[in-house]
Amino acid sequence: MRFTRPLAALTAAGLLLAACGQAAPDGAPTDPTGDGTADAADPDTADAADPDTADRPDAPTPTLVRDLDPDDAADLGAAVTAFGFDLHRALLDEAAADATEPGTGNLVTSPLSAAVLLAMVAAGAEGETAEQLADVLHLDDHLDARFATLLEQLTATEDVTLTSANGLWANDGVDLEAGYTAIVEEVFDAEVQQVPLGDPQTAAAIDDWVEQHTEGMIDELADGLGLPDGTAVLVLANAIAFLGEWSEGFDPEFTTEREFTLSDGTVVEVPLMYRASDPEAPVHTATRDGYQVLRLTYGEQGRFGMEVFLPDPDNDLPTLLAALDAEEWAAAVAALEERAVDVTLPRFTLEGEQDLDGALRALGATRVLGPEAQLAPMTSAAAFLDRVMQATYLEVDEEGTRAAAVTGGIMATSAPPRFTVDRPFALTISDRDSGTVLLLASIEDPRG
Repeated sequence: MRFTRPLAALTAAGLLLAACGQAAPDGAPTDPTGDGTADAADPDTADAADPDTADRPDAPTPTLVRDLDPDDAADLGAAVTAFGFDLHRALLDEAAADATEPGTGNLVTSPLSAAVLLAMVAAGAEGETAEQLADVLHLDDHLDARFATLLEQLTATEDVTLTSANGLWANDGVDLEAGYTAIVEEVFDAEVQQVPLGDPQTAAAIDDWVEQHTEGMIDELADGLGLPDGTAVLVLANAIAFLGEWSEGFDPEFTTEREFTLSDGTVVEVPLMYRASDPEAPVHTATRDGYQVLRLTYGEQGRFGMEVFLPDPDNDLPTLLAALDAEEWAAAVAALEERAVDVTLPRFTLEGEQDLDGALRALGATRVLGPEAQLAPMTSAAAFLDRVMQATYLEVDEEGTRAAAVTGGIMATSAPPRFTVDRPFALTISDRDSGTVLLLASIEDPRG
């Protein structure tokens, strides 16, 4: 792995990144960037609001939180983390229900990326739709103007490379409410464009945006969202960027092929990295009920780190995951203590793609994912969230961690029912007046 340029990334350890406002066990810095007060909304932004929506009782009128004190950052970070564990578990349950054989398989998710994407949708919602999204995201209000500053605080570090990008592409002819456009630009720093979503060149341009903001590790989003699609209303996307070099790396000379036992008892060989214990460079570990946890830090300050949760020999991963929620995660991190221990960790690369629709429905976000979605503050079109997907890439080696995550959502609008003849069918040719059938055919293969 060569760390030669900024890389877009968020790993499974992004659960820690999402909660960076909490005090880290190794004394990670949590100093606020200001006094925690909120500035008044920009008058230029207020003037840009659509007069037709300005009088709406539910029209979003956020005050951008310019600075987050540690408690407020920790509160929002904890909400993202709690949502992340909910989402991960829902996806595991979904996979287990669909699996023909027992076993959890690999699953990499990005809580922060998915939360930011849904928060952008929630900012344009009202009524029950807004309430459900706030509940799913563990927020007090569907419109949380703290996200901009949380992302700024996360990325304000020299210890690692961490960036975030948001994009919104509205279909030609779709009018976004001016107030909503101002929110996504101000609160989420999103690039808002009006484009023909039915044009293959637009789909290619969205994929180029993804590739740019993930440094080539993920190069496709459009196909997973069903683009090009001329009937789509708009597309939203978030990409999180992270690159971290270990505070103390692993010597590649000590990496060897060694046995790794799968959940079903199968023994395979994988490259295992090794780092000998060093009293001058201790790691952080803790022993919990049924598992152990290890934290490996990045950079000189160790603000960011990767937590590794290892079930006890008489335990297994599904049992651990069933007990590991945001509360237990926070307790485990708080229990970490410096110790000089030998560390052996697999070197691996994982990439995948997940549809989040089913998991979000299971968590309670049902209204936004159907024709009854209440998104009038976003657009006058009868829009609903038709599909949400997330692509991830995770690479861990002797030097550090390199990963990428992008979460995308596509909005559709209620359309007339479709009659699509794409399977075997029958037909008749008849006389309407007499009811006489002149010809009857059953077509199994139109090719003849």
